[in-house]
Amino acid sequence: MAKKVLPLFILLYITACAYAQQQIDIDFKDAKIIVEPIPLKKEIKGSVSYNIEIINNVDSIFLDAVKTNFHEVLLDKKKVKFTNDGKRIIIKRKFKKGKAYNLSIKYSNTPAQAVYFIGWHPSSQINQIWTQGQGKYTSNWLPSLDDMNDKIEFDLSIIFNNKYKVVANGKLISKKENNTSTVWNYDMKKPMSSYLLAFAIGDYDKKDVISASGIPMELYYYKNDSNRVEPTYRYSREIFDFLENEIQVPYPWQNYKQIPVRDFLYAGMENTGTTIFSDAYMIDSVAFDDKNYVNVNAHELAHQWFGDLVTEKNAKHHWLHEGFATYYALLTEREIFGKDYFFWKLYDTAIQLNDYQGQNKGEALNNPKASSLTFYEKGAWALQMLRDKVGDKAFKIGVKNYLDKHQLGNVVISDFFKEVEKASGTNLSYFKTAWIEEKLFPTQSAIEQLKNSNADIKLFLELKEEMSSSYTFLQKEKRLKYYWNKTKSEEVKARLILGYPNILSFDILKKALNSKSKKIRRALVNTGLAPPTELKDAYKSLLEDESYYTIESALYILWQAFPKERNKYLEITKNHIGMPNKNVRLLWLTLALLTSEYQPQLKETFHNELIGYTDKKYSFEVRQGAFQFLNQVFGFTEQNLKDLVNASVHHSWQFKKSSRNLLEALLKDEEQKKRLKEILKDLNGKEFQFLNSKLNN
Repeated sequence: MAKKVLPLFILLYITACAYAQQQIDIDFKDAKIIVEPIPLKKEIKGSVSYNIEIINNVDSIFLDAVKTNFHEVLLDKKKVKFTNDGKRIIIKRKFKKGKAYNLSIKYSNTPAQAVYFIGWHPSSQINQIWTQGQGKYTSNWLPSLDDMNDKIEFDLSIIFNNKYKVVANGKLISKKENNTSTVWNYDMKKPMSSYLLAFAIGDYDKKDVISASGIPMELYYYKNDSNRVEPTYRYSREIFDFLENEIQVPYPWQNYKQIPVRDFLYAGMENTGTTIFSDAYMIDSVAFDDKNYVNVNAHELAHQWFGDLVTEKNAKHHWLHEGFATYYALLTEREIFGKDYFFWKLYDTAIQLNDYQGQNKGEALNNPKASSLTFYEKGAWALQMLRDKVGDKAFKIGVKNYLDKHQLGNVVISDFFKEVEKASGTNLSYFKTAWIEEKLFPTQSAIEQLKNSNADIKLFLELKEEMSSSYTFLQKEKRLKYYWNKTKSEEVKARLILGYPNILSFDILKKALNSKSKKIRRALVNTGLAPPTELKDAYKSLLEDESYYTIESALYILWQAFPKERNKYLEITKNHIGMPNKNVRLLWLTLALLTSEYQPQLKETFHNELIGYTDKKYSFEVRQGAFQFLNQVFGFTEQNLKDLVNASVHHSWQFKKSSRNLLEALLKDEEQKKRLKEILKDLNGKEFQFLNSKLNN
């Protein structure tokens, strides 16, 4: 009988499954890594040495390695043959049960993701290199194992220009300097999943803090940002101490570091002992109430237990990471900002989840493809309701036992519930069905819990119910006055303003403006309503509030409402920059240019500053704002168009998406399309390829 030839895709599938199965019989114990980033080439040169123990006889081993060049592969110091398929390096050989081997590799690659080289061009304001593993991408720069179930003790050494600081997982045990470079040697004591391996390189200083339990904390910042250290890292020690006490399991790693980076893909990432976060959170004291780092700080630190110490087996159990980190961050904020803050945040997420499922998008918490809203916010709600059901004591014991039992291991959702059931003596089958397996968010149960927990939320819901009735305008205005006078809650008053801006009485507007509450005053400008002429001067005081969001909104509203006073408003705000995204400055420049009588001799200077903010030397948040103002009001210069194409191939998907949408709109205009064709000759690489493809569609 003739042999049947299997189709190629089936053969490849079987081969891949075989490799995956064989890895169960192999224990990668530890890894010694040396990497040398080459920023001008966006290249990594490196070597890694793995100590391996064989659990059962196997005939091959592999490492994940994306588009990697291998210069030397040694098994027990002897050259060995290997296969490189662009995704893995595979070594076929008889590996015997009970034997230990050493696999050493020298390699190089140009990572398409997972390592980001920021700056390194003549106009750069910041030069950085940082990593983002995000589940399975470390193999883009290091031959490693992408599977979260493989935990290895990694020791990382990095060679780089000695003008820069290098930060990585573990404890810095030594630095070896020569004339131009330094070798930074970091040591880890415990194993971890490869996606949590990280390093960051930049021009940093740091502040050292010690937790109550003696854990060293290193808080990094840019050298010219010393005035932002306190507001950015405010409460950092309190956050650390609270979480250790609340979780009742000691912080599991040698130390804890936090490093801001430019153009990060997310808010933060919980690399083992080494959180990397967006420098958009590096704020001054005025910005603290507008947007601070406290929640992200607590969220990423909570992950050091939930995700790093105890890791999901697969995405079906992702709630064990994100739901827990979100909930413990909320508990931390409750400790810092109070119970009212905590319950109002839960209220807002309950409304979000209810609206989401109203769009037929409800998702179960054990759905591996669920949205972030589900994993994070519905996940936090599930824990809040579970704690309410079994009580604080049983909940805490269950969490502690879960972490102790499964530390440095991988878990499924049932592992957690087993421990809570033991601690509480409660059968949680019905709870698991309602909160973990059902797609719908139990809105009614959540709202009832909030009403029973917080009198202000109960009052606000009564107000909402009244205002949805068939009252006349005057009746609604009267009821709003009643509730305004009845409550002392800043939160309720702010929501009253935002929820019913068109029926606010003159009396309420006046009281809001006279309030010392930044929250109430910010709510007033966020309505976008022009103030009555009688309140013009009182409204002007908003331009001096300690809130960049309030200043930004108030400036725009006043500039529109009172044209004769524009010069005055611009003078008051001319020195404000605003948040890290320069929100106040970008608006100010736009309004200054549109105000013909304001400093006409400086119009060119203002315009040059505004168009300059699209340059790639600025953060993508600044660039995005500049693109929006220019598109809406002034149009683009040739350089702005080049910057827009550059933005359209940026590594941040949010920024890339908005830039591509803007470019698509320009291409629909024949004149703009012609201009884009003209700049094509000045582009190269990814920028040329992208624009050329768009022009030829």
